[in-house]
Parts: sequence; structure tokens; C-alpha cells
Amino acid sequence: MTEDRGRVSVFLAIALAGVLILIGMVADGGARLRAMQRADNVAAEAARAAGQGIDGTTAIPGLDKRLDPELAVQAAQRYLAEADVPGTVTVNDDLTQVVVEVRLTRPTAMLGLIGIDTIQVTGRATAVLVTDENQPNQ
Repeated sequence: MTEDRGRVSVFLAIALAGVLILIGMVADGGARLRAMQRADNVAAEAARAAGQGIDGTTAIPGLDKRLDPELAVQAAQRYLAEADVPGTVTVNDDLTQVVVEVRLTRPTAMLGLIGIDTIQVTGRATAVLVTDENQPNQ
């Protein structure tokens, strides 16, 4: 019987380490999914805010409805600043679409045990200016 001493302890130590890593992956995986959802939501809301930056000098007299790039970028950046999320805002060349990309960094709960201290996620959203010209027939 003296030959078996300590073998269970080594097995338990190895198994416990594996279980902790598995728990960390599940817990931090859920946190990653929540962070991805938040990044997408913030990007979508910032894009919607940017979509309100319509060029009044052409829209009010009934000419082409286009985005004012400066107003659109300012509106999206203001939303991102209030949400405390860094991101970039781009208005396309024909002034009908705005793309917002954000990046979130979150600390991990359990994966720090194996050296993974943070997770980074990105979110992206596009808002398209809908006008009579590009609206489907009803």
C-alpha cells in the first residue's frame, strides 16, 4: 500500500487545473459574447446618430438628400464619447452611408490564471440614408 501514496494528489492537481481552465473559458466566453453585443449595439447607435447629419442646404429645397460629412462624424463621435467607447466613423464618397467601427477591451475573470488578462472585441455598423430614389416600391 505504501507504493500508491501521492498518486491521487497529483491526479487531482492536474484535474483541478483543467477544470479551472474550463470554467474560465466558459465564464470569460460569456463575457466576450456580452462585450461583442455591446460593441455592435454602440456601433449601431452611433451610426444611427450619424445618419441624422443630413445636409440641410440640399435637403430643404428638395434637392438630393445627402449626409453632411462633418455633421455626421460629429454626431457619431459625440455618441461614442458619451458611451465611453473608442471608434472610427467614415462617410462614403456618395454621402449616403456612414460606417462606425468600435473596439472594446474587457478584463478576464478567470483566464488571467493562464496569462490572458484582457479580451478585445470589435463592433461595426452601417447606416444608409434612405431617400425616395433608393427606397423600394411600395
